[in-house]
Formats: sequence, C-alpha cells, structure tokens
Amino acid sequence: MIREAIAKGDTVEIAFANACRELGVDTTDAEFEILEMPQKKTFGLFGGSPAKVRAYIEEKDDPAQEAADYLVSVLREMGLPGATVEIQKEEGGAALVLSGEDIGFIIGHRGETLDALQYLASLVANHVDGSYFRVTLDVGNYREKRRETLESLGKKMAARAVKTGRNSSLEPMNPYERRIIHTAVQTVPGAKSWSEGVDQGRHVVIGPEGGERPQPRRNDRRGGRNDRNGRGRGGYNDRNRRPRNDRNRPDPKPRAEGPKSDDPNTPIYGRIEKK
Repeated sequence: MIREAIAKGDTVEIAFANACRELGVDTTDAEFEILEMPQKKTFGLFGGSPAKVRAYIEEKDDPAQEAADYLVSVLREMGLPGATVEIQKEEGGAALVLSGEDIGFIIGHRGETLDALQYLASLVANHVDGSYFRVTLDVGNYREKRRETLESLGKKMAARAVKTGRNSSLEPMNPYERRIIHTAVQTVPGAKSWSEGVDQGRHVVIGPEGGERPQPRRNDRRGGRNDRNGRGRGGYNDRNRRPRNDRNRPDPKPRAEGPKSDDPNTPIYGRIEKK
C-alpha cells in the first residue's frame, strides 16, 4: 500500500519537506517526484510559481492486522458486534486474543469452532505476504487450559501403557494438540507415542517402548465340571434323564421311511396302488 502527499514550496527541497510533514515521516523515509519546478518572477516582480512535489512511502500490509480486521467482521456476522481483537506480536507470527460479552460460545466443542476461525484467519494473514505468518487465536485463556489438560492426559495414558503393556488410542486432534501429547509422553520412561490415521481422523497412539506385551489367556468358558453324579450346568442330570429343556416335550413319533434317492427303481412320486 502506498501513502502519498503533495505539497508546494519555494524550492523543491522545501516542497518535499512539506509533503513529508503531511505524511508524518522524515525525509529520509520517503521518496518524491517533482511535479512542477519553481519559476522565478520576471524582474523579480511578475509571474513565478512555487515548486510542486509528490512525496510517497510504500507500506507493507500488516498480516496480523489484516487477520484481526477479518475476525472482527466475522464475529459481527455471528452476532457479536462488540467483540474486539487484541494483537500480541510474536516471533514469526501473532496471537489474536478475542474478547467481548458472551463470546465464550465461539470456542465450540473442544475448541473446534475456535480452530476453524484460526484456520481462516491464518489464510487471510498469509495471503498478504509471501512468507509464512503463524496466527493463533485464544479466548479466555482457553489455549493454556487446554494445554494443561492434554499434558496431564498424555502422562496418565503413558503411565498406563507402561503398566499394562497395551496400546491406547486417543481421540482425533489437530497437529498442535498432538504435538503437546507427544511431548508429554516423552517425559514418562518406558512409553512412546506416534500418530495414525489421515486428515480429520489422525490421532495419537500411546504404548510401551518395546511394543505390546503378550497378555495372559483367561479361561472364560461358561459352565463347570461335571460332579460325581454326572451333573453339569445345562447338561444331563444323569445318564437316563433328558435335558431339562426337553422334559415337557412329547416323544417324537417314528418317521415313516420314504423312498431313498439313491434307489434307481423307486418312482419319483412314490408308490401308486391300483384300485
């Protein structure tokens, strides 16, 4: 973006200084263009005109300010016309802190809405300049509280993995939160972590360093051993008695033996008697 100012003066130097004064910068910080050279008066009495100079400076757009302005417009559309954005400059980026009445709802479920707004603001900021500009959004110190929660979770799950020898998968998280988990797991001896899945389903898995340990087999067969009288759960009471679930059923009638399919002399439809 270019800011400019046009001023006049008896000489080019004076005109340039006047234009810089309007811009609010020093003459060493601006460029200038001569629009009109000064004209001397004829015989020192007639005619003549002052010098006319255009002074200008080229200002680079501020990525953080562009992102903040964008967020203000989005929050206004979300029903928060009084929301404000504070810019906290950081190395290689900026933290944008949102504040206002009833603004907590934009955090969303586990920060999903806040993450979405941060992603959009980052696109706006990095559209301004060619170099990468990191943007983070925060509301009510949510990021710090979330970080503490994730660190505690990572250490807890790592200790459990070492104790049980089993892997545990956490819920899908964004790269920033996964990095917090990985860092926390590294503080627990004997535990390791890695990421699995793709896109929105990428998550952290925590397990023991040597891999999962074999688990002892459990005897989960239902029922018990038969006792001395041959009685068992759900079985026969003795050799001459039916199962309990068949006591009330009538005795099956003997089935009449039909033609055997493997007898070549048997008619397809059975025997037909002559009348």
